[in-house]
Amino acid sequence: MDEYNTNLPTSHLLGSVPAVVNEEKEKNTTNYEVPEANMQIFPPTNGGDRGGRGYQTLQSPSEGFEQQPANNWKGVFSISSYTQYFNVDTDIVINRLLSSLHPTSGDFFDKIDANPDLYGLIWISTTLVFVLASLGNCATYLMEKHTDKTSSWSFNVGYINTAACAVYGYAAVVPLAFYFLLQYMGSYADLVRFWCMWGYSLFIFVLASFLLLIPVEILRWIIIIVSGAASACFVSTNLKSKLQQNDVTIVVVAACFLQLALAVFIKVWFFP
Repeated sequence: MDEYNTNLPTSHLLGSVPAVVNEEKEKNTTNYEVPEANMQIFPPTNGGDRGGRGYQTLQSPSEGFEQQPANNWKGVFSISSYTQYFNVDTDIVINRLLSSLHPTSGDFFDKIDANPDLYGLIWISTTLVFVLASLGNCATYLMEKHTDKTSSWSFNVGYINTAACAVYGYAAVVPLAFYFLLQYMGSYADLVRFWCMWGYSLFIFVLASFLLLIPVEILRWIIIIVSGAASACFVSTNLKSKLQQNDVTIVVVAACFLQLALAVFIKVWFFP
């Protein structure tokens, strides 16, 4: 019965529609290759936006992040503009600390030329402040007990304020003064590099402060004079090698005098 029904013509059945084949469409159909897709960033900016850049492909992402012309005053008060001066690791800092202990090399500016840092300036200055405040009190205690064991001793809190004002003021103002002086004299000067060099020049005073705990006055003076002379030689040698001009002799002499004056101040005020 089923086989008989399947052989019946279906064209006369109600609701059946014969299939129509569009032969002309089949003849005219050709193979069409889809062009290579190119992902684009939406929305487009062609004509509607001020930039007028149109669609931007993902193959060149740098085009979508063009740097705008920075405002100089905004850059001064922006923290992000100073991050590049703290991009140093431990090996770089140790290498620069050791270079500051070789005062006659005169190649410190060459070492920091590609990446001057302010990390050393802040870290060394802060360390020197706490070292002077703490070891200065220890030194006065040892000297008083060495001379008179019955005398009373009290911790001098004022050492912290004096050390902070002296060290931070010196590390910030002196390089700034030399920068403006050299600019006035027509010589090339870089303020960040000056801050970096003067900051590392203070490292030798951190080491000398521990030796100044020795309760022998003549030995203390020898230690501080040698330390001040080494720091002064470090600053003057690098200034002379950087400037390489005959009219900056007064600048080199002034730098030596200020480093020695700082050394004498440390001895007289904190290690009397």
